[in-house]
Amino acid sequence: MPKMKSHRGACKRFKTTASGRVKREKMNGSHNLEKKNRKRTRRLHQSTLVDKAQEKQIKRMILS
Repeated sequence: MPKMKSHRGACKRFKTTASGRVKREKMNGSHNLEKKNRKRTRRLHQSTLVDKAQEKQIKRMILS
């Protein structure tokens, strides 16, 4: 059986923290920022953790 390949798109989008949780960036924070208010754009630049329900799937994709 060959080795499992990591999902390259997932590897670029997700990182694992030291405690083992999965970190992600928020969506909608890259363009059309002039339409969004300052409070919203500041919130969008902060990273957040992935929900527990998807953590196992994403860890398998990035093979960490």
